[in-house]
Amino acid sequence: MEHIATHNRKLIFTPAIRIFHWLRALAILVLVITGFYISWPFLVAPESSDVLVQGWIRFAHIVFGFLLTSITLVRFYLYFFSRNNIERKSFKDVLSINSWIVQLKSYIWMGNLHKAGVYGPLQFMTYVAISFVALIVCITGLVLYANVYHLGVGGLLGGVSDWLTALCGGLANLRTFHHYLTWAFIIFVVIHVYMAVWSGIRFKHNSVDSIVSGYDYHKDH
Repeated sequence: MEHIATHNRKLIFTPAIRIFHWLRALAILVLVITGFYISWPFLVAPESSDVLVQGWIRFAHIVFGFLLTSITLVRFYLYFFSRNNIERKSFKDVLSINSWIVQLKSYIWMGNLHKAGVYGPLQFMTYVAISFVALIVCITGLVLYANVYHLGVGGLLGGVSDWLTALCGGLANLRTFHHYLTWAFIIFVVIHVYMAVWSGIRFKHNSVDSIVSGYDYHKDH
C-alpha cells in the first residue's frame, strides 16, 4: 500500500539558531548553579589546600559567562542580518491587534494559533525582553569581572566598569542587580519549558522537537 504524507515539513530553525539555543541553555544552567555557589559556598573545605574548589567554580562561571555574552551578541546579529528571515517576520504579528487576540484566545483553548513568522506576538515580546535581560546580565557580569581581574579584557573594560559601578551606586548594588536578573532567567526558563511542551501538545507542531530537528510539521487540509 502506498504511503500518503499527511504533513508538510518546513525548516523554521536554522542549524545556527539551534546550536546557539542549546549552548545558551547550557550556559544559563552552569551560570545559575555556579553563581549561587559563589554567593554561598556551601561545600566543606578539603583537607588539602591544593584543591581550590571556589577557584574552579569561579573559573567555570567566567568561562560560561563569556560564552553567554558571545552567544547573546551573535543572536542579536543573526536576528537582524540572517538570510533566514522567519524570526524577523514574527514582528508583523506584534503590530497586529488581531494576532494578539488570536494568541491569547488560543492559550485558553479558543481556536488555533496562526503566526506570520515562527513566534506569536506574546512569544516574540517575551523573547525580546529576555534577550535584553541577558544583555544586561552579561554587562553587569563583565563589570564584576573587571573589578577583580585588572589585566587583559578586565583592563580594557576598566574605565567603563568604574563608570557603571558608580552609576549603580557601588559594587554591592551592582552585584545585587546581577543576582536579581538571574532570578528573571530562572522564572523565564521554567515558564518557557512549560509553554513549549504545552504548545506541542495543544497545537501538535512548533514545539520542543522543532528546536532539536529544526523542522515544523503542518497537517495537510
